[in-house]
Amino acid sequence: MNDAPAAAIGPLDIKRVMAALPHRYPMLLVDRVESIDPNHSITAIKAVTINEDFFQGHFPGRPIMPGVLIVEALAQAAGVLAVESLGLANSGKLVYFMAIDGAKFRRPVEPGVLLRLEVQFLQKRETVCKFSGRASVDGKVTAEAQFTAMIADPPAA
Repeated sequence: MNDAPAAAIGPLDIKRVMAALPHRYPMLLVDRVESIDPNHSITAIKAVTINEDFFQGHFPGRPIMPGVLIVEALAQAAGVLAVESLGLANSGKLVYFMAIDGAKFRRPVEPGVLLRLEVQFLQKRETVCKFSGRASVDGKVTAEAQFTAMIADPPAA
C-alpha cells in the first residue's frame, strides 16, 4: 500500500461521491466532499433537510437527526476517503463497519443545517482501517467517534 504524499483533491460533487459509495437514497448521507488529503483525511458535507424520511418519526414536533445516522454519515465519508486513498474506485470492493468506539453525542442536529463531517485515518492497512471522525454544525461539535472498517468483496448474490 502506497503511503507517499498525494495531492489534495476536491471538491467532489454528488456524482463522484456516488461513484465511490454503493449507498443510494435514502441511505446516502454524504452530499458533497469539500476536500480529501489522500492517505490522511476528508472533509464532507451532509445537507440535513426536513424532507429526510427519519424526521417523520424522530421526533414528531421536534425533529432531530438520529445519532446513529450521524455516525453512519461519518462512516460514509470514511468510505470515500478509503476508496480514494487505496485506489478502489470501480473495484467493486465495499467498506464494512467492524467496530464503533467512544461515540459521543454533544448536541442535536436539526433540519436546515449543513453537517460538516471530518474524518481522518488512525491506522490504514490493506483490508482494515481505523478512523476518527467528528461531525459539527457551525463550528460546534455534534458527535464524534472512532470506528474500524473492513474492505472486502460484496456478498455473493
